[in-house]
Amino acid sequence: MYDIRLAFYNNYSRSGNNNYFEDGLGILLGATLVAISLQCFLIKNHIIDGGIVGISVLISSSFPIPIGILLLLLNIPFLLLGYFYIGTRFVCMSLYANLSLAIGTYILEPFPPITISPLIAIVIGGFLLGFGVGLIIRYGGSLDGTEIVAIILSKRLRVSIGQIVMLINFFIFSSAVMVFGLKEALYSLATFVVVYQTIDFSINK
Repeated sequence: MYDIRLAFYNNYSRSGNNNYFEDGLGILLGATLVAISLQCFLIKNHIIDGGIVGISVLISSSFPIPIGILLLLLNIPFLLLGYFYIGTRFVCMSLYANLSLAIGTYILEPFPPITISPLIAIVIGGFLLGFGVGLIIRYGGSLDGTEIVAIILSKRLRVSIGQIVMLINFFIFSSAVMVFGLKEALYSLATFVVVYQTIDFSINK
């Protein structure tokens, strides 16, 4: 799964024709879907995803800091690493994706959740989040700085990218138990599965 994403990150043509306008629209659509998923389905039902998104939701639930700002700030150090390891275009596209998501979550924050049903939130919210993230990856960007760290560490520690990401997410979901409760953490874990299955589908279609 993560090897496929790394291929997208390292492929500078990304969408096949290096069309910045087309790539920009694809990333904007992806960021919009992620914003809808977070603000209209997941966050207000105390459901999180893994990676930087999950960390941002946990912090935002404890401190009055907009999630979009947290996503942007927390990803900046990882984007700097990505600049040296993957390249300038990747960083620019990822920064654009994060800025678009920050604006989208800010606009949607005042609106109530579309549903309070955990099952609907997990399925629809997870699908929208996974498809949005998949589009961002497909068009050359990333929202999750932890994957960049995992890519770099996997070369040095001789462990897989997936193992490192899963270890990071283990601590994130463990923290969710303390912040939201066991039930919400299990909902979040189910959402994580939906998200990552959808990401794989969207970047392989």
